[in-house]
Amino acid sequence: MLLLVLLLPACWAVEVRRPRGVSLTNHHFYDESKPFTCLDGSVTIPFDQVNDDYCDCKDGSDEPGTAACPNGSFHCTNTGYKPLYISSRWVNDGVCDCCDGTDEYNSGVVCENTCREKGRKERETLQQMAEVTREGFRLKKILIEDWKKAREEKQQKLTELQTGKKSLEDQVEMLRTVKEEAEKPEKEAKDQHQKLWEEQQAASKAQREQELAAGAFQELDDNMDGVVSVAELQTHPELDTDGDGVLSEGEAQTLLGGDSQMDPTSFHDRVWAAIRDKYRSEVLPTTPPAPSVPDLTEPKEEQPPVPSQPTEEEEEEEEEEGEGETEEEEEEEEEDFQVQGEQPKEAPPPLAPPQPASPTEDKMPPYDEQTQALIDAAQEARNKFEEAERSLRDMEEAIRNLEQEISFDFGPSGEFAYLYKQCYELTTNEYVYRLCPFKHVSQQPKLGGGSPTNLGTWGSWAGPEHDKFSSMKYEQGTGCWQGPNRSTTVRLLCGKETMVTSTTEPSRCEYLMELMTPAACQEPPPEPPADSDHDEL
Repeated sequence: MLLLVLLLPACWAVEVRRPRGVSLTNHHFYDESKPFTCLDGSVTIPFDQVNDDYCDCKDGSDEPGTAACPNGSFHCTNTGYKPLYISSRWVNDGVCDCCDGTDEYNSGVVCENTCREKGRKERETLQQMAEVTREGFRLKKILIEDWKKAREEKQQKLTELQTGKKSLEDQVEMLRTVKEEAEKPEKEAKDQHQKLWEEQQAASKAQREQELAAGAFQELDDNMDGVVSVAELQTHPELDTDGDGVLSEGEAQTLLGGDSQMDPTSFHDRVWAAIRDKYRSEVLPTTPPAPSVPDLTEPKEEQPPVPSQPTEEEEEEEEEEGEGETEEEEEEEEEDFQVQGEQPKEAPPPLAPPQPASPTEDKMPPYDEQTQALIDAAQEARNKFEEAERSLRDMEEAIRNLEQEISFDFGPSGEFAYLYKQCYELTTNEYVYRLCPFKHVSQQPKLGGGSPTNLGTWGSWAGPEHDKFSSMKYEQGTGCWQGPNRSTTVRLLCGKETMVTSTTEPSRCEYLMELMTPAACQEPPPEPPADSDHDEL
């Protein structure tokens, strides 16, 4: 069509006699010297009945220049522009449908002939389109050459990587062996260090337990005869086993393993573990009860002042009441009791409660110089191995990418390859659309941010069989609410630049995008002759 229109001005004007409304291609059917046969062959009529404003033929062919037949067609010659067929019903209806005004020959309306101006504008538009096509095709040839060179370079790079991969794999295996050999003495040295430290920890813990057990035994041995008896054990009701608050003789004897008394060694081995968590030292102060909050609404009964030298009776009375007694008062009462009562035996040294291990005790000490040297050597071997292994993974990834790119279908001659790894955007009033050819299409709100919506990932070329590379299909995008997954068809248009020109949603969740690219330009027709002063027939 482009070539035809551009060549039309080169034709010369020829006057061919024919009835009004008949095209040049059909003028031979209308011979004034013989009867006229309807174009559908149904009727033959005298020629003077052609254009007599009465419809004789069913197909309306006998009235090409009047409005008598509603199904007839009127041919606009439109000299200087494109010829045109209009419905016979529009003939002499007062509206100028033909740019040359020939359809209104008997309506009284004067139609301005605009064909030459329309033809000029049409030729300018077509010339511009032809220029775009020529320039786009020129750029397309450059794109093809660029891909040809790039593909050769990528193929060469792929060959080099595949060759280097074998060498790197051998290096990785060698470094793996070196690493494993270095880790063996490292593990042995670290295990030995750990074992020694754990043994020290165990010995230290055993010593602490021995000391605690010895202190407890010394406190329990009231008569200092070197053994702990059932009666002496009963002085510690906190060791009660049946929950009645009293350690009975039977319970005490059970704790002593059925014996009536026990020496220090047997006490440590057989008794201490059973009573350790319940036992309370006699010389360590117990935690006083929390003082009660006085009731401000009711006056509390006034208590007598505590004398500095309490009597034995007052001491007993205070022990019965028990509440609100301070630590100082307890110590004073104990001293008074010792003065007035029987003098006790020499107080044993305080029994320290089990203390949690300090952070430094829990932390293993630093490795010795020889062990640290083995660790450093193994770590260096690990670092070299991991670095080589990482390089191998990167090389394998590069090989996969190159293989995929080289084998990808970028068009008949690779003209679409330059779109790979590129993205193009189109901003509308509501959204920003982003097309990354051969990857995906997305949509993001223009205002308010929000994450992009996937409108489809690369599927395949989707043009018709004779023009497969005229459109792309992107599928399996984000699912619509109670609908299918979004998908996008990208129509490729010829242009000197590469840009997304429009995006629409002709069907729910199905988008249509137009991408202008030189790669879509076809080879243009030969340029028309320079002489363009003549009009069409």
